[in-house]
Amino acid sequence: MILDLLENAGYYRGLDLRVGDALNYLANTDFSRVPEGRHSLDGDELFALVQRYRTKPIHEAKWEAHCRYIDVQYVVQGTERMGYAPLDPRLTIRQSYDAEKDLVFFDAQGDLFEVRAGMFVLFGPQDVHAPGLACSSGIPAEVLKVVVKCRL
Repeated sequence: MILDLLENAGYYRGLDLRVGDALNYLANTDFSRVPEGRHSLDGDELFALVQRYRTKPIHEAKWEAHCRYIDVQYVVQGTERMGYAPLDPRLTIRQSYDAEKDLVFFDAQGDLFEVRAGMFVLFGPQDVHAPGLACSSGIPAEVLKVVVKCRL
């Protein structure tokens, strides 16, 4: 997992070609003009999900992981809390892996951190994460977030 400001994206562009393309897209796009939904950047190899939603209470957290994609999650507006736990074979699977959605859910607990507008988080397949959570106040808030999915 990597957490940083988008203005520091240059440090991470060399990690992976698609991650570099994702960070370039995030840095060079005015998301106030981009509608919600899926936007293809390179077919199923690289695509963006533009999302507007209200954050949810911590007790509604869904701990998830992916096998075929790296997530680059960028908060455009608002602040949300996210959870992180390393993938561990001792974690209990709550919902088995869905290959079509590249998604598995776990019963997990982990570290919580706040992601403010202008920050991104990179989650790899080894990173169990719980996005979209209300901040420490517990009050749901509006968020505009873009998740760029980078195929491994």
